Amino acid sequence: MKYFILIFSLACVLVSCGQDGQSGAVAEVPIDLEGKKALLKTKKAELKELKQSIDQLKADIGELSGDTEKPKRLVTTQLVEKSDFKKYVEIQATVQADDVVGASSEVGGRILNMNSKEGDYVKKGALIASVDMESVNKQVAELQKSLELATDIYERQSRLWDQKIGSEVQYLQAKNNKERLEKSIESVKFNMTKANVYAPISGYVDRVVAKSGEMASPGMPIIQILNTARIKVVADVPETYLSAVKRGAMVNIKFPALDIEKNARVSLLGRSINPANRTFKVEVDMSNSKGLLKPNLLAMMMINDYAEKNVISIPIELVQQEVTGKDFVFIKKDSPEGPAAQKVYVETGESYEGNIIITSGLEGGEALIIDGSRAVAENELLEVQELKETTEENNG
Repeated sequence: MKYFILIFSLACVLVSCGQDGQSGAVAEVPIDLEGKKALLKTKKAELKELKQSIDQLKADIGELSGDTEKPKRLVTTQLVEKSDFKKYVEIQATVQADDVVGASSEVGGRILNMNSKEGDYVKKGALIASVDMESVNKQVAELQKSLELATDIYERQSRLWDQKIGSEVQYLQAKNNKERLEKSIESVKFNMTKANVYAPISGYVDRVVAKSGEMASPGMPIIQILNTARIKVVADVPETYLSAVKRGAMVNIKFPALDIEKNARVSLLGRSINPANRTFKVEVDMSNSKGLLKPNLLAMMMINDYAEKNVISIPIELVQQEVTGKDFVFIKKDSPEGPAAQKVYVETGESYEGNIIITSGLEGGEALIIDGSRAVAENELLEVQELKETTEENNG
């Protein structure tokens, strides 16, 4: 009976919208602008009331017929599975050349000519520069004069000694003086062969220390040669990660400026802790055949400081917290009315790159609510749009 009363009321409203309330005649449409605006406003209000009446009528019909369908929350789910979890710490590092050698002169003198400039590639044994040896030449001439006198004295003393004239000591002194000068001349002449400076290794000229016309000092580098065929990545790692780094362990190296990642093994661990910053040195040798990696280039060394196998890890944004501080997630459960949301309390562990370990609360195999997890409520009916069967690798 109530159903027919509502239908009759709706029909009356429809009739009243098309006719004048008292005479039943069609209402006149105003001609002026203000009148049209006022009429439009009235019609909109009538339409709003009509829609409300229709919605109420539908609800009453559903209630009377007993087939009302409860609203469902649209969500997506993901099957929880166990996987390996790794956490990395990012340490700033720099690229250093493995071979940096200075080419220096063994004798002092003015540089006559320089055959290399910065950026040039030189081979091992190539002529780098020549040093003026004029002072050495004069030293040789001086020694030659002294040797002439010493030789003459020696010959005279030798003839006298053969005739048993003079002492043996005089003869031996003359002989020693002559031989000493001969050795001195030999040494000075050998130094004259060091007038040329040659490259000790193959590589690129990184820096020119002394230019042509300047003085070269013995043992002081004239140029610095850099071999970048092999480089090393060096990082100062905090002592708290001392147990996480082992020699021979594999680490990931990132070069942000080049957008390059490489894997390599730790080649050297520092034997002491730097007291200034409480760090120890870690070196990783790498090949650089293409020459892309330049000395002092910024690098990031990724050190694995935590790893656990066969654990449950989920996106950290899915873990919610109650006002009491308890963490929970929502999973899909089966109910008599269909899929529904179930709150599950969990305990968490380590996290990395948006994923977190679930130490208790989930066993694996649950359908974890992903999209819509923040809007769903306990026992709310669900409409599952998509079921993802496996979890993706969380962090390799």
